[in-house]
Amino acid sequence: MRIALFGGTGFVGSHVVDALCAAQHEVSLLVRPGSENKVPNTTIWRTTPGDLNNDAALDETVLACDAVIYSVGLLREFPKRHITFENTQYEGVVRAAAAARRANVQRFVLISANGIKRPGTPYQETKLRAEEHISASGLDTTIFRPSVIFGDPRGTMEFATQLYRDMVASPVPALGFFSGFSPNNGQILMSPAYVGDVAAAICNSLGQKSAIGKTFTLGGPEALSWPEMIRRIAAAANRQKWILPMPIGPMKLAASLLDWLPFFPVTRDQLIMLAENNVADPATLEKLANRPLKAFDATSLSYLND
Repeated sequence: MRIALFGGTGFVGSHVVDALCAAQHEVSLLVRPGSENKVPNTTIWRTTPGDLNNDAALDETVLACDAVIYSVGLLREFPKRHITFENTQYEGVVRAAAAARRANVQRFVLISANGIKRPGTPYQETKLRAEEHISASGLDTTIFRPSVIFGDPRGTMEFATQLYRDMVASPVPALGFFSGFSPNNGQILMSPAYVGDVAAAICNSLGQKSAIGKTFTLGGPEALSWPEMIRRIAAAANRQKWILPMPIGPMKLAASLLDWLPFFPVTRDQLIMLAENNVADPATLEKLANRPLKAFDATSLSYLND
């Protein structure tokens, strides 16, 4: 198959490219000017310069393709640089779907996120609106809602690398976030999923008619608390780390005042979503990936030592 991929130079998207090429698919990428060096080091059928606001570039990217995968997302906004959740996570999906219809490409795969809702944060609401739009588009859609994803970031930023940089590598104690008043009763849980497993699931779904019209929530093999994830990251990086229990409420207040600063590690909205937990049944991802899932452990996190 010929697959048009939006977001193929990003963290998840680059691993999806690898999975597609390994399965002998031909990949067409939209590449923002200045991001040419981020194109995955594999054989790409076609690259098109442009961005999500350029309909001509979108049309060229999907031309003669059999399916479209949309893998564009943000961890935080930079409105002064016109990088917003609205533009990338909603309007980009609307434009990509329109381009698919113009090119008579019926198959569309959207990579969304676990825990999206309305009302919610701007991140959550734009992801949900994108799902609603694509589900009502008349295309043959499949939606994936992964929990947090980890793996070799390839020069970008991903979950474990950010935690290592902001908390484990720092000389100050790491913050062990919890909800409520007690770390014993307010554990924050996540199901970290290995990016290669997620990419395999997305790639495999393209050939499955049973996946059309479905929404899949993807999670790794364990539900881990925030302190346990920090401990595993520290172990993978051969570090000893003291973890200071921290109720998430005061951090929300600090983020409300300071998250406009680019160097502040988290935004208030990220903390709101963090407190809501992010877990998923691993059986769904294991079945779609068709292989045993990689755990969030020292072996899978070895890239932190590079």
